[in-house]
Amino acid sequence: MRRKLWQKIILLFISSVFIITSFNVTVLAAPSGSATPNCWGSGGQIEISLSGCSGYETITVVVEFSGKVDSATGWGFDSYSISGGTVTAVCSASGPNSWGFDSSVGIQVTGSDINSVKLVSVSGDGESGSVSATAETAQTSAESSSGTSGNDPEPRPARNTEGIAGDDWLTTSGSHIVDMSGKEVWLTGCNWFGYNTGTNLFDGVWNCNLKDTLESIADHGFNVMRVPMSAELLLQWKNGEYPKANYNNAYNEELNSMNSLEIFDYVLSLCEKNGMKVIIDIHSAKTDASGHNHPVWYNGDITEDDFIEALSWCAGRYKGNDTIIGYDLKNEPHGKASETPHAIWNDSDDPDNWKKVAERAGNAVLDANPHVLIIIEGIQIYPKDIETNDFVSKNDDDDYYNTWWGANLMAVRKYPIDFGSPERNAQIVYSPHDYGPRVYEQPWFEGGFTYESLMKDAWYDYWLYIQDEGIAPVFVGEWGGFMEGDNLKWMEYFRQLIAEKHLHHTFWCFNANSGDTGGLVRDDFKTWDEEKYNFVKEVLWQNEEGQFIGLDHAVPLGVNGIALSEYTGVVITPAPVKPVEETSAANENNTADKDISAEEKTDVTGQEKDQEQAVTSESLKKSALELFVVVIIVAFVIIIIMVALFFVKRRINKKRASEEEILIPGPASHGTDGVKVNTENKAEDAGKGGDTPDNPQEVD
Repeated sequence: MRRKLWQKIILLFISSVFIITSFNVTVLAAPSGSATPNCWGSGGQIEISLSGCSGYETITVVVEFSGKVDSATGWGFDSYSISGGTVTAVCSASGPNSWGFDSSVGIQVTGSDINSVKLVSVSGDGESGSVSATAETAQTSAESSSGTSGNDPEPRPARNTEGIAGDDWLTTSGSHIVDMSGKEVWLTGCNWFGYNTGTNLFDGVWNCNLKDTLESIADHGFNVMRVPMSAELLLQWKNGEYPKANYNNAYNEELNSMNSLEIFDYVLSLCEKNGMKVIIDIHSAKTDASGHNHPVWYNGDITEDDFIEALSWCAGRYKGNDTIIGYDLKNEPHGKASETPHAIWNDSDDPDNWKKVAERAGNAVLDANPHVLIIIEGIQIYPKDIETNDFVSKNDDDDYYNTWWGANLMAVRKYPIDFGSPERNAQIVYSPHDYGPRVYEQPWFEGGFTYESLMKDAWYDYWLYIQDEGIAPVFVGEWGGFMEGDNLKWMEYFRQLIAEKHLHHTFWCFNANSGDTGGLVRDDFKTWDEEKYNFVKEVLWQNEEGQFIGLDHAVPLGVNGIALSEYTGVVITPAPVKPVEETSAANENNTADKDISAEEKTDVTGQEKDQEQAVTSESLKKSALELFVVVIIVAFVIIIIMVALFFVKRRINKKRASEEEILIPGPASHGTDGVKVNTENKAEDAGKGGDTPDNPQEVD
């Protein structure tokens, strides 16, 4: 009997264990994220480095922008929904953006009065299957979309990658950039940022294959790529520190064994194999997506000496690699006279004198490699009367000429850069940046503008005179924007200027995630914006047959170009562009998102800490809830076992009572026979349904 009882108890225990294990009560790591925000009034973006997401089926990120959000997109998510200023983005482990789990993702919006953004929460729901299977699926998807699958019916054209070291260095002759034999060249390229933002690689490699994308840029005819970097990252590499590069591991398996410096070396090798050159741009002192807002070359623990050391180290490391043909010393030095600090340009020893620092930095680079071009941007302001106001007045409006950040090169006429010798000075190239009214409504855009008015108000006196008078070549490091309204009109005019003056340039930008300009590719960083590309194509260097001309003497530019040695020397200038019809800026009715100046961009440094605390609190709540669920399930199983034991015991007692024989002795002898319990008759009576007396004794 007892044996049967224990058998049932053991069976019940095994069943309970099976029930418990049927519930997946594994407590997953609580997802979290750290954010890097960047807002500019008419739009904004927030880059989020996710962690603890593996194992969940879906990850939901909620962010909140100030102002009004009209549209939302980004990278690393499957869907975006808007409620006021709140954007909710979701990605699934089984979806096309599963690479976003534990990676760098982003949300980008357009709207109005968008001056700040905060990360509200990161949460996970459900549970996914094998993580490795997901990655394997992503890799298959990547191969299919990029054309690398073994089933691709059209093999890629062969590429001539036999470069010759040291034959591609450039110098200048008057207003021209020439190769070592004196043949004039034309630098026509684009920008691809990310090494300055904290990605420690190009942005977008989180959704594309690095090798395929660089090949595609070369195939589209861009013969040089300007690469924004931070001085901080270069110093980290110099000191043997290698911040993690953020990219899609499944799409870029070849990078998984490399650190971030090795990946950059790999980038240079890919550029060389595709006949494309590189210009290093120190975009900011600190690694920060908003670092370019800081007006000067030093910032916090990055000193002027550190800034120069970063350039010198990079030039020395790559002195034998003519893939890097130039160094843009510092992106957009700026600041108004009333602001502190602000860049100036004169012959003083002021620590904010950009001329003095540029000469020191340029010589440091040329000490390491005398063959590279030294590209020097301007500042923002210049005194209307330098004799009476040598950057002393604080009156911004009345006493200074004010233009785009880095585009004021008026000082070159009186205070040209001097590296100390004609040979070194022959490596000097001056570089402005220029944009349309979508970026900022400059005074010369108000009330309408023409090609002639822009020439007079925005271009010639600020920087174009340098090339026109044969002082030095001009390289426009940044220009571009959205192709709409007055902004398109400005782009048409500026393209005409590039064509007529044969200006060297790099278009801003390849990236899809440039909020105030857009990019040459869509959000997936794979699909080209054909309208914008065809617009820029008109001012890419091509021969009469329409072949793109590279800057490498031995390696053709992609599959659609030729090497520089194949160039016949015929100057091919695209036909002048006919601009769109003259329209008033007011009539375009697009001033709502133009009124946010670069200097009004909100400094959101410091929000990250609050955001991380909020996400940590959310993670603790999630963990507590999971623990509570586990406790409830265990308690429920224990109750089931106890109830089952109670009913089993009760049933056993009843059965025992019905099966026992009860024998009761008779009373003491009084001369009569004893009394015998007739159990047989009792059982018989019971079988007949008769009543059993309270005292079942019979006297013989």
